[in-house]
Amino acid sequence: MREIVLQTKQISKHYKNFTALDHADMTVYRGDIYGLIGRNGAGKTTIMKIVTSLTDKSGGEYEIFGKRGAEADKEKGRIGCLIENPAFFGGMTAYQNLKYYALQKGITDNRQIDEALALVNLTEVRNKKFRKFSLGMKQRLGIALAVMDNPDLVILDEPINGLDPIGISELRDTFKKLRSERGVTFIISSHILSELYMVANRFLFIEKGRVLKEITKEELDLECMRCHVVKTDDTKHTAALIEQELFITNYKVIDSRELRIYDENLKIDELNRLLIENGVNIFGIYETGISLEDYFKSLIEEEGVRS
Repeated sequence: MREIVLQTKQISKHYKNFTALDHADMTVYRGDIYGLIGRNGAGKTTIMKIVTSLTDKSGGEYEIFGKRGAEADKEKGRIGCLIENPAFFGGMTAYQNLKYYALQKGITDNRQIDEALALVNLTEVRNKKFRKFSLGMKQRLGIALAVMDNPDLVILDEPINGLDPIGISELRDTFKKLRSERGVTFIISSHILSELYMVANRFLFIEKGRVLKEITKEELDLECMRCHVVKTDDTKHTAALIEQELFITNYKVIDSRELRIYDENLKIDELNRLLIENGVNIFGIYETGISLEDYFKSLIEEEGVRS
């Protein structure tokens, strides 16, 4: 069984006239690069702030490395985060800024500073003053600060903001390297779905403080993959028929009324005739296949219907 690094249970955050987070559940396993997906104000940052004690929760509970309450607070030293812009000093160099925070964190080995700068490709500008940094360079220095003390869990809020395509690609490689070589677990929020998709292995979709769905990358691929959706009154019988009569095995039963077929050679008329002849009621057969953005929109629309 995979080790759970972070688990929230019915976490909520209420302000006077606003609910920022509404009974949110999420589970992050060791080695995950866990993507939080939602529009601005959806609740992504609120989750991060609660877990890192930057704000208090209004209800619910969470566990960090299997500990909760006061014991969980002791584990927070194993977390590195970049949620709000760090207070870097404009007149100090990149190295000096990290040295300042290293002293605060009790880090005495200066090699950790050099390693952090190298990880985000800032070694060549280590002696450049912060006020002369571009937005992307400032963002990377913040990430260097988050990983400088070798945390087990790194929480990053919109880390690719301000980065050019090369910078985004390099940062993506950094995340994967830290996960594979050091076993670091990441929670990363972003509204750029295509970029988050390139690095994350699990996702949580959130809208207006409510969790819409928690899903693996494999499951997401299946949800978005081009396929034929078959709506019937008996998916178990339908599955047996397409295997025995049409020799199709590349399908997935979604629930008692929906089945998805991923076989490109499927003949709709043949399927339709087979089901009718065997007494299966057909409510619809149609082709689908959507982008990540459209998938997210469909989740929001479904939530709107339920609300």
